[in-house]
Amino acid sequence: MNVLVVGATGKTGRFIIPLLKAAGHTPRAMIRNFDQREEMEALGAECVAGDLEKPMGHAVKGNWTVLFAAGSGSSTGPEKTIEVDFHGAISLIETSERMNVRRFIMLSAMNTDDPDSGPENLQHYLHAKAGADARLRLSLMNWTIVRPGYLHDEPSHELLGVAPSFGPIDKNMRVSREDVAKVMVACMALDNTIGKTFDMIDGKTPMLEALESL
Repeated sequence: MNVLVVGATGKTGRFIIPLLKAAGHTPRAMIRNFDQREEMEALGAECVAGDLEKPMGHAVKGNWTVLFAAGSGSSTGPEKTIEVDFHGAISLIETSERMNVRRFIMLSAMNTDDPDSGPENLQHYLHAKAGADARLRLSLMNWTIVRPGYLHDEPSHELLGVAPSFGPIDKNMRVSREDVAKVMVACMALDNTIGKTFDMIDGKTPMLEALESL
């Protein structure tokens, strides 16, 4: 299956590519800068040119599934966040609909159901993500929205807590980027995650058991 990974060059996306390859899929990395091509191909991806701030039909065409793991980054201002995490994500959703993508898995964030309850410095980001999530829920695609807590770079241990919502985030609600990547890929094969939005943090339940409980 052809799977387009948007945000493939990010910290989470770099985990997603080899996981898709190992699962027998054909990962396709959407990249803006072809200087990144060698790295993505070394991870096992085909590369296609695309930019969230431009038309993306060429990149999306021919893919059965889209995994959205992109983000404007913590160093950018509110304007770039709106352009990437709101307008860019919605443009990708609408392009995917036109190109007959059937499965769309969105990497979002905790507190998007109540952005004003989140950390003040992240509220503009949470509002942008909330708008994109809302648009995806209106889609006829088989969608899943994954909302992790604070991301860390420690190795995966595949022990999680998942719930429709854990409420306002706090500093102890953390999860490994590698585990987030594993969950996004695992959701592709779990029909019970279709049409679901869920929070995920480090926990005590084995990953597949946690996901099957949704």
